[in-house]
Amino acid sequence: MKIAEKDAIIFDLGGVILNLDYQLTEDAFVALGLENFKTVYSQLAQTDLFDRFEKGEISGFHFINRLLDQLPSGVTANQVVHAWDAMILDFPLDRLEWLLQLKQERRIFLLSNTNALHIDAVRRALKKTVGHDRLEDYFETVYLSHEMGMRKPDPAIFLKVCELEGLNPATTVFIDDSPQHVEGAKLAGLKAIHCLENVEQFFS
Repeated sequence: MKIAEKDAIIFDLGGVILNLDYQLTEDAFVALGLENFKTVYSQLAQTDLFDRFEKGEISGFHFINRLLDQLPSGVTANQVVHAWDAMILDFPLDRLEWLLQLKQERRIFLLSNTNALHIDAVRRALKKTVGHDRLEDYFETVYLSHEMGMRKPDPAIFLKVCELEGLNPATTVFIDDSPQHVEGAKLAGLKAIHCLENVEQFFS
């Protein structure tokens, strides 16, 4: 899809801007003793515990304790946090520089399904790359599911962002690496792109 110059753009974070590897988190939990982790959490589907955490309905403390209940005795809360954060890798510096340039030319926003633990890890990864943790520097506004009380792929979250920013869904593009989120955006009336690599390609 060619993105028109008049279109506003809403970016997903993980897998589009930030490098992720879900397998690392699965492997870390399996190593801790939660062998069925993939059946309760994946990029495509997850259980109510993860959904509620991403909508900010439960605290990080509650989330960690629920996972500890499913793990062998002796596993610590810190080990759970490290396993949960293992999927978060790095920010490519050239992509961040590209975003700063794009922000001067277009209305660009971030909409991420995330949680109180992961956003801290994301900011640490950003600081490691550029020396600061201000994710907000790269977008007009940053929208996070656990702060909004809703999450993708619910069409309501896309419509809420459009409402808050005065965007017309028909001239707003959403870019995400998860197909169910792309479909949710389409149901909300947005143009939507399934991005598996090199988000910059849609702007050339």
